[in-house]
Amino acid sequence: MENPRSLGRQFWTFWSAAALANLGDGIRVAAFPLLAAALTDNPLAVAAVAAAQFLPWLVSGLFAGVLADRRGARTLLAAADTGRVVVLGTLAAAIALGWVSIALVVVAAFLLGVGETIRDTAAQTAVPRLVADAQLEKANGRLVAGEIVGNEFVGPPVGALLFVVGAAIPFAVNGAALALAVMLVLSLPLTLAHRVTVAPGADNPATEGDGPLAGVRWLIHQPMLRTLVLVTAAVAAADTAWFAIFVLYAREALGLGAVGFGLLLATGAGGGLIGSFAADRLVARFRHRTVLTWSMAATAGVPVLLVVAPNRAAAVVVVATTSAAFAVLNVAALSVRQRLVPTGLLGRVIAASRLVTYSCTALGALAGGALAAGVGIEAPFVFSGVVAVAACVAWWLASRPTGYGLR
Repeated sequence: MENPRSLGRQFWTFWSAAALANLGDGIRVAAFPLLAAALTDNPLAVAAVAAAQFLPWLVSGLFAGVLADRRGARTLLAAADTGRVVVLGTLAAAIALGWVSIALVVVAAFLLGVGETIRDTAAQTAVPRLVADAQLEKANGRLVAGEIVGNEFVGPPVGALLFVVGAAIPFAVNGAALALAVMLVLSLPLTLAHRVTVAPGADNPATEGDGPLAGVRWLIHQPMLRTLVLVTAAVAAADTAWFAIFVLYAREALGLGAVGFGLLLATGAGGGLIGSFAADRLVARFRHRTVLTWSMAATAGVPVLLVVAPNRAAAVVVVATTSAAFAVLNVAALSVRQRLVPTGLLGRVIAASRLVTYSCTALGALAGGALAAGVGIEAPFVFSGVVAVAACVAWWLASRPTGYGLR
């Protein structure tokens, strides 16, 4: 008899595919800017490569949600990663043959971003169909842990080392990892290959329409979930505001060079890993409302510590604590959405939530830079603290009703 606490073989197959995809994403985090810098000295062109990887979330995110609701997760995951394998193979061949240009790199980065948008949205709709409802936090936590390991710990240094060996190699390895991910996805049950239909009389979202804005319209009429999306986006913006200038703060206020800053980032990744593993236990003990409140407070509020204690020890505490809290926040918020959003709208609601979050994140980075330049290097940390108070109050008030199924 299977252990009721076990996530099961199907989930771990799904997790392995996600881990391979995240490893490839982490490899590209290092390889793309290195390739762009090798092709041009124009800062705008190098920045365009970075922007092209995130732009798809803004221009195609809602349509990815429509696909996730209309097509089976297995089909979308396999198709998205197969498409990315083709793009990566083409790019690797162009590099090896000496045909690569900065324009080709920008186009490849954009297409890979489109594939990632579709894959990530479909993947989040698949989790509730792979594990029991009570296991959602644990499953999401393990997926976040795999993402952190691939995107932050392993992928970037591997990508940099492979680029030194040969500029085409990291992209070829990324393609090979995604090809393995496709094979794992295709071994998943056929139930993930078909769209789940909503039974008559169930929580049917048909009244919201069938287009890309259906998720947005549904969220507008859900006060608690609407507030959750807005406050988590605000917290993400606050977190990005101080982190965008953190490299300057580390150099000017803490006297850290590149190595010291790298160690701080590794500390943050370690904190995120701990938070992803602890999230399900925290929710089980303290329930969603409390865990979400405290994780918001820690993510956006703890950076204020660097205003009153501008030293390296405080910096270690800040990066480790905020990363851990942000991981818990992501796991808990995603699990709430997976439970409360109607099945036929889950993809579009997730896509709408991510669109809001990514937009606010970009604005947060700009706000952090403007505050640091106009007021002082410590201003983004104060801004983050102000957002923490506002977000926690708004969430605590909005989540007071008990009729939403929130634990």
